[in-house]
Amino acid sequence: MANQMSQITAIALSLRRRLRRFIPLLIICTFILLPACQADRVSPTHLANASFETPNPERPTARPAGWRPYRWGGRGEFGYALTGRTGERSVLLSSEGGADIAWGCEVEVKPFSRYRFSGWICTEDLEVGTGRGALFNLHGIPGAESPPVKGTSDWISVEFEFETGSNDAVQINCLFGGWGSATGSAWYDDLNLELLESIKPIPYVSIDASMTGTPISPYIYGQFIEHLGRCIYGGIWAEIIEDRKFWYRPGDEGSPWRIAGDPEILEMDTRNSFVGEQTPVLALPGDGGTYGLSHAGLGLVTGREYEGHIILAGDTEAAPVEVSLIWGEGSGDRTTFTINSITSDYSTFHFNYTAGASTDDGVLEIISRGSGTLRIGTLSLMPADNVEGFRSDVLDLLRQLDAPVYRWPGGNFVSGYNWKDGIGNRDRRPPRKNPAWQGIEHNDVGIHEFIRLCELINTEPYVTVNTGLGTIKMAAEEVEYCNGSADTPMGRLRVDNGHPEPFGVRWWAVGNEMYGQWQLGHMPVEEYITKHNRTVEAMRSIDPSIRVVAVGSVGRWDKAVMPGSAGYMDLISEHFYCQERPGLLGHTAWAAEHVRRIADAHRGYRERFPELAGRDIQIALDEWNYWYGPHVYGELGTRYFLKDALGIARGLHEYYRNSDIIFMANYAQTVNVIGCIKTSKTESAFATTGLVLKLYRQQYGDIPVEVGGAPEPLDVSAAWTSDCTALTVAVVNPTRDAIRFPINIEGAQLTGRGTRWVITGPDEMAYNEPGGRTDVEIVESEVKRLRAYLKVPPMSVTLYRLNTR
Repeated sequence: MANQMSQITAIALSLRRRLRRFIPLLIICTFILLPACQADRVSPTHLANASFETPNPERPTARPAGWRPYRWGGRGEFGYALTGRTGERSVLLSSEGGADIAWGCEVEVKPFSRYRFSGWICTEDLEVGTGRGALFNLHGIPGAESPPVKGTSDWISVEFEFETGSNDAVQINCLFGGWGSATGSAWYDDLNLELLESIKPIPYVSIDASMTGTPISPYIYGQFIEHLGRCIYGGIWAEIIEDRKFWYRPGDEGSPWRIAGDPEILEMDTRNSFVGEQTPVLALPGDGGTYGLSHAGLGLVTGREYEGHIILAGDTEAAPVEVSLIWGEGSGDRTTFTINSITSDYSTFHFNYTAGASTDDGVLEIISRGSGTLRIGTLSLMPADNVEGFRSDVLDLLRQLDAPVYRWPGGNFVSGYNWKDGIGNRDRRPPRKNPAWQGIEHNDVGIHEFIRLCELINTEPYVTVNTGLGTIKMAAEEVEYCNGSADTPMGRLRVDNGHPEPFGVRWWAVGNEMYGQWQLGHMPVEEYITKHNRTVEAMRSIDPSIRVVAVGSVGRWDKAVMPGSAGYMDLISEHFYCQERPGLLGHTAWAAEHVRRIADAHRGYRERFPELAGRDIQIALDEWNYWYGPHVYGELGTRYFLKDALGIARGLHEYYRNSDIIFMANYAQTVNVIGCIKTSKTESAFATTGLVLKLYRQQYGDIPVEVGGAPEPLDVSAAWTSDCTALTVAVVNPTRDAIRFPINIEGAQLTGRGTRWVITGPDEMAYNEPGGRTDVEIVESEVKRLRAYLKVPPMSVTLYRLNTR
């Protein structure tokens, strides 16, 4: 009996071991055999304030609660009418000269569902110009619109049905004009949104690692920096003095400088300025009083050393001159450097300080109690740990980001920029009004500094030439300055400015957004094609090895440029920016939708234009990002939230899916200005989007593989590493629920072990602040045993690196 029991036990254990091998497959089959979606019970949907009876508490006579005005073109009036089809109120839109405007509100909907929308419209003398009339529509969802109402009519009921797709919120518009202008008046009332059918996807993922695509270009992890806001000055560059070359008269609006003592002592010398158009000259009365200039708002850190210099000239009686760094109100809250003698010739005096306290309102003070004239040429102050003028903390983050290419100097800025302003002695480079944006361009960061930055962070330079107000000669000379030998005119000038060897710049953008009327030097596309082609001819005559990127924009512009300049480009540029979109799913999908739209358009161009035959002109998406919200970090210094990070990750996934036609992408812009790195005066940190770019650049694979199944609402991509020692799988979960899903991987011999990284946070609006809160981080963990299913947290990016045999 014992023997029989022993045999039975052995057989049972053997069966158990065998069954355990099939359990993962059974789990997958169970999920696959389930319907891909489950229908929800149809229920009515509540559209808040659908009859406009509730006023906005802050503007009760002008606006209904939950609704806001939108203007896309023309001039029109937004009314909150004391009449309605039912009740006592409705909304009114009207225009005498023509307008495209709307009252809009955002409403949550169920994704992957079908709805019916209905509402009532009344019109008076509504004439259609270039638009459609008065109608309802869903912003950004093609075809989701009602029939338009025109002329004069009593209340008319209109309706339409739509599918939400992956949107979990929509913007409903009471639209006047509609993709064009209209005149007259229209009233809107009694809206209704009815859920007709809803399904709940049950995701499952299959990966065939034997089915590989075009290798992913590393250049899609590129970055873009522009002379705008606090991207370079106040961001990458370490200078803490603003307007150090006195573009503004001290004491005037816009100037950070204030006058100590009687303001009448100050004159601005515009005939013999040290640098730029004017230099401050102090006429010291010699009455024993304290006179000079002071600059507040400096960021200082306790114990940190600062180094700088000042360039002075004047009468000998003007000395001594005291240059003090101040961090408080007390007499001991300062350190002073004393210049005991000056001459009529400008001299440079160097100083070092150690801050005695931390403050964001430190002061640099230049004081004299002497007589005669004191001329202040320029000055500089930086943390002593700067690296050749760059902030050391920002350089550290840039190295972690590890972007392979940086586009510079613009952007809109470049169309009014003369690159020769940025060469030579930095103290003598003229300050200019920023040609495209607010503020002053100090010209402290020019081509030499940019090339050095690329060397310091081990990246390639991608230089944009000015084809706006700039000339063909200017572009050709810039190529020669960068790449010419020492026996060329511009090469010799580069040598004179301290760089004997050529920079060897390979990538060149020929202009920026020349299709836009906002661009300096904008011209019709037919004229621009001629200028572009001649510019490229001149640039290639200097260096035939360069690779040039043409200005592109999907639509009419591309349809002219692609055939007209096919032989004068190696890549074509495209740009897109995403604003905030209603709902989490819709917001995070927007970047990917733009990438897909642009890639599909260019595939169509290849089929349409015979001039492209035999040419593999790929896309450089050299500006792309989310761009909305208040400017927290200076001009265009938007804050990025967890939901934006999810969107950037989904954008990267779409680049991978289109690796055959997209060669380069440059996230815009790197620091502060819609940037993935944010800085305060003394601290820096990765924004949420920067964490995604860093993680994917460092850990995601290079050879995309086929992903199938039914992943929605997840976004899943996968790729081999270049040496095929690991398979990477990335999952974006843009929902507020944790999701557990089966995954079947074929074509790879996995060891079952690997590494997992997760980016998430407490809610979709979580963010990081330099020197403050850190809501979103990259969390790494070990995968010890890969199972037949994965579980991803809500609102997360999860990246697996799975080892293979």
